[in-house]
Amino acid sequence: MLTLLIATRNRHKVEEIQAILGDSHAYQTLDDFPDAPEVVEDADSFAGNAAKKATELASWIAESQNADEAFGPDGRVFVLADDSGLEVDALDGAPGVYSARYAALESGGEGNSPDAENNARLLRELKDVPDDRRMARFRCVIAILETAPGMAGDPKCFDGACEGRIEAGPRGEGGFGYDPLFVPDGFDESFAELGEGTKNQLSHRARALEKLRPWLERQGS
Repeated sequence: MLTLLIATRNRHKVEEIQAILGDSHAYQTLDDFPDAPEVVEDADSFAGNAAKKATELASWIAESQNADEAFGPDGRVFVLADDSGLEVDALDGAPGVYSARYAALESGGEGNSPDAENNARLLRELKDVPDDRRMARFRCVIAILETAPGMAGDPKCFDGACEGRIEAGPRGEGGFGYDPLFVPDGFDESFAELGEGTKNQLSHRARALEKLRPWLERQGS
């Protein structure tokens, strides 16, 4: 059984990853390592941010006093990091890598913004954009890196995207982030209305994880 250290404290993200990859792996998160360093996500692409998080966390684990706790009985652990966000065609791909802090950038604040504030800014930016020009996609890049004491290589990256459109207002109580505003192609319901089971089959993260799955199977064989 492989040990996967998911480089996040986001409960929603962890649940989605575990649901898609299944119970054939052992999972850890940053909640298991409260002293892990915060990685500054300052790359200009999802791939750059994901690779940076995986690399820095893998190096920290390999060199820290927590290494024995991280490495399973076979002495191996894979650090899995991702970066994802929303790209809106009418906004030239924004909010993109700034999706989680879209409202804060406008107000001059620091750190991530509440989902409601990010959604409100997006709707303001699109208020004069007609329905047929509100195309968008969620995009995700997953970086994974095996690490062990004294070693760290280059991460492997896997990407996924889900095409859709932005609604004129939020719909649904489920999901998180921009889910209430995003309707995937082929559906009339938003991600927040579809439910986790359906969303996990369609989402950008699900599609990246499906590309990752056979690679993981080869590592465990």
